[in-house]
Amino acid sequence: MHLHKIEIRNFRLLANVELLLEKQATVIVGRNNSGKTSLAELFRRLLSDTTPGFRLEDFSLSAHDDFWKAFCAQQNETPENEVRKLLPTVEVKLTVAYEKDEANLGALGDCIIDLDPNCEQAVIQITYQVKDGNISSLFEDLPKFEAAKPEPEQKTNFCRTIRERVPKHYAWLVQAVDPGDPTNTKSLEWSTLRRVLGGGFINAQRGLDDVTSKDRAVLGKVLEGLLKSAQSETADEKDRAVAKELEKAVEGMQASLDDSFNQQLQSLLPAFSLFGYPGFADPALRTETTLDVERLLTDHTKVHYAGVNGINLPEAYNGLGARNLIFILLKLLEFYKAFLVQPTAIGVSLIFIEEPEVHLHPQMQEVFIAQLNRISIEFATAIGKGRKWPVQFVVTTHSSHLANRAEFAAMRYFHVKATGNTANLRSTVVKDLRTGLGGTPKDNLEFLHKYMTLTRCDLLFADKAVLIEGTSERLMLPKMIEVLEQAMTDTPKLSGQYLSVVEVGGAYAHLFFPLVRFLELPTLVITDIDATRKNAKNRYEACKVSEGERTSNACIKEWFKSPEITPAELIDKTAADKTADDLRIAYEVPESAGLPCGRSFEDAFILANFAMFELKAPSEDEAAEKAKEEGKSDFALKNAIEKTGWKVPRYIAEGLQWLAQINQPQKVQTVKAEVAALADPSQQAQGANA
Repeated sequence: MHLHKIEIRNFRLLANVELLLEKQATVIVGRNNSGKTSLAELFRRLLSDTTPGFRLEDFSLSAHDDFWKAFCAQQNETPENEVRKLLPTVEVKLTVAYEKDEANLGALGDCIIDLDPNCEQAVIQITYQVKDGNISSLFEDLPKFEAAKPEPEQKTNFCRTIRERVPKHYAWLVQAVDPGDPTNTKSLEWSTLRRVLGGGFINAQRGLDDVTSKDRAVLGKVLEGLLKSAQSETADEKDRAVAKELEKAVEGMQASLDDSFNQQLQSLLPAFSLFGYPGFADPALRTETTLDVERLLTDHTKVHYAGVNGINLPEAYNGLGARNLIFILLKLLEFYKAFLVQPTAIGVSLIFIEEPEVHLHPQMQEVFIAQLNRISIEFATAIGKGRKWPVQFVVTTHSSHLANRAEFAAMRYFHVKATGNTANLRSTVVKDLRTGLGGTPKDNLEFLHKYMTLTRCDLLFADKAVLIEGTSERLMLPKMIEVLEQAMTDTPKLSGQYLSVVEVGGAYAHLFFPLVRFLELPTLVITDIDATRKNAKNRYEACKVSEGERTSNACIKEWFKSPEITPAELIDKTAADKTADDLRIAYEVPESAGLPCGRSFEDAFILANFAMFELKAPSEDEAAEKAKEEGKSDFALKNAIEKTGWKVPRYIAEGLQWLAQINQPQKVQTVKAEVAALADPSQQAQGANA
C-alpha cells in the first residue's frame, strides 16, 4: 500500500491543494515561501504522538474573512447549523491505495468502509473544526457589528479576540470516508491514524555547523534512537543482545562506583551530627550514583572519526558535507529500526527530508537523489531479513542539481499566486509535472530533462526567465540589464528579481514553451532573425535581412506558426504579436524606421552603436564585416568589461523592459492590512504562512 493523494484546505499557504505522491520519492521544488515548509509542518503535527493544536495563524489568510462572516451571521440570529457552515475548517484528506489481495491491511482495514469489491482506495479525512455547542462561546461578548463604523477597524478588534479563542473551541475530527459515497463516514480514533501513517522528519537546520566550545555532537545523539529500537521486545535478537551487553557494561561500572566512588562522596556530606541528626530514630544518609545507558549515549557519547597515533578526530572536525550525509543516513536507519520494532505494522511510512543539499557538493547531491529509492531495499536486505519498508520519501529542495537529477514525473512544483488585492493574500498551487506536461511529445520531454540536467538549469526556482540564443547574449546580458536600469530609474528592476538565464539556441527555444507556460514563469526569448534566401542551387543560405526571403530560425517559425514568414513581415510585427500571456519573443529589428536591421546579435549591437565602431552610418554590410573580425566570446567580453557608454539594441531593450514590469505588484490603496490584526508584530515579520 502507499499514500496516493493528499488534499489540504485552509492551512497556511495551502488554501486548496491536491498533491499526488510517488510510490517511492517525490521531489518538491519551488521558490522560497511557496508552501513547501507549510506542507512539512502540517505533517509534523499530524505525525506527532499527541493530538496537535492549531492557532488562528495556522489558517490560510484567505479563510480569515470566513470567521467574520460567520460572526455577522450569528449576530443576525442565523441558525447555528448555517453559521457552522460558514466557519472555516482545516481539512486534510488522505487517500491510501492498496491491493485487494494484500494479506494483511493492518489498521487500514478499520478505514475501509465501502462495499465496492473493485475499490482499491481508502480515504481518511482529518478536520479541525469548531466543537459541537461551542459557536456561542466562540463569539461570546464580542461587540456587535455597527454599519456606521469602519468595517476594517471592527475586523481588527474581532480577530485579536478570536485568535485567543480558536484553540479552546476547535478540535480534530478523524473519519473514514467512502471513496464512492462521501456521505458514508465512520469516526476513527487518532491512534488509528497513527497506526496507518507513520514517519519522521530530517529537518533542513540540523545544527551541523555549530563548532563552538560546547560541541553539540549531533551525530552522537542519533545513537539514542537506535538504542531504544534495540531495547524493544519486538527487536531483532541480535539488536537486543547488543542492548543487553551495553546494560551489563553499565551495571559493572555502577557496582564499582558504589563500592569506592560513593565512599568518597560520603565525606562531602555536611556534618549533620553537629545539629543532632541523625537521631535515634532517624535514618542515616547514603549516596548512590545511578548510571542510565540512554543518558550515557545521549549526553556523554560522541561519534569520532578515525585518526592516527590513537588520536581520533571529534565529529565537528569532519567536513560539513560528509557530516550531513552521515546524519541523513543514520536518521534513515533509525526510522527503519523503529519501523521494525513496531508492535503493529504501520501501513505507510512518510519520511520528509528537507533540503538534503545543505553542505553537499553538486555531484554528491546528484548521487543522493539517484540512490534514495534504493535505501529501503538495502535496509531490508542487510538489516531487516527481507522485511520491506513501506516508505515514501518527500524531498524538498532549492537545488537545481538535485531537482534536475530527479525524474520529471517525480517532481511537484509549488507555485504561489495572489488571491486578493493585497500582497499578503497568497496561496499555493501545486503543479504536477507527471500530469501537467502529459500532452508534450515524449521526445520533447526527454530533451528538456536531459538539457536541464546537463546545464544545471534553475527554471524551477526562478521568478522569471530569459532564453537566449548564444554565448554573446549570455555574457552581455547582466551588463545590458545594468545599462537599462541606470537609464530608467523609475521602472521595476530585473536585478532585484530572481532571473534564470538559459542558453538554448534558436533551434531549441520553442521546446521550452510548454514547460515555462506550465510553470507560469514569465519568460523572454531572445533569438536571431536568421534571414535566408535561395541561392543558385535552389537552397536557402544566410543573407542580409534586407535581402531575406525566409528565416531559418525554428523558434520564430513555431511562434508565428508560419514556416515561410519573411524578415520584412517579422520586422512589421507589433509588441502584441510578439507577446502571448507571460511569454514574449524578441529578435532583431531596426533601431528606428528606415534604418538597416542586423541578422545576429553582434550585427544589431554594432548597428545600435555604429559610431563607437567607427562607422559613418549604420550599414548592414559594414556591421557584418566588423562582427566577423572578432569572435563571439571576445566581442562579448570586450564590450561587457572594457567598453562603456554603449546602447542596448532596441529589440533586447524592449524585451527586458517588458520582463521587468510583468507581474509586479500593483500599487493599490488599502486600509490596515488584516494580517496585522491576526498576528503579533514578530509573527508578521515571518511572512505569515511561509
